[in-house]
Amino acid sequence: MKCRACNVSSRGIFIARELYSKPFSKPKASEVLTSYLEQLNHPPWTSYFVKYNSIVNDQKGMSHFNWQVGKHNYHILRTGCYPFIKYHCSRIPCLAYGIAAIFLIRHEEVVHTTNGLVKIYFLYEEKKGSFY
Repeated sequence: MKCRACNVSSRGIFIARELYSKPFSKPKASEVLTSYLEQLNHPPWTSYFVKYNSIVNDQKGMSHFNWQVGKHNYHILRTGCYPFIKYHCSRIPCLAYGIAAIFLIRHEEVVHTTNGLVKIYFLYEEKKGSFY
């Protein structure tokens, strides 16, 4: 018996036609980003992974950038973590992050540079050498 939404029998593996309607064409990473933010109705923030082999990587080398989606400007942080690309998207104003940081920071350390000492801040103290 054949499934109407699939190309294989009901006893086989089901692959919906909508997901793989064009088996040899892949969407651009930028299209996935825009479409997802629109699909969520412009959330204040979101985070997701996408597989490298699912997209055309038209944002290669872009790790930190602004992205306009309709009337909304998103701050995008993007990094490769093979076999995925990780996206963190936020439209929360930087001032809000700064104010929140004032109340959330619980640890500070000093970095020695050739131009003097610089304090850096953390939400919590990290266990040095830990893998997680």
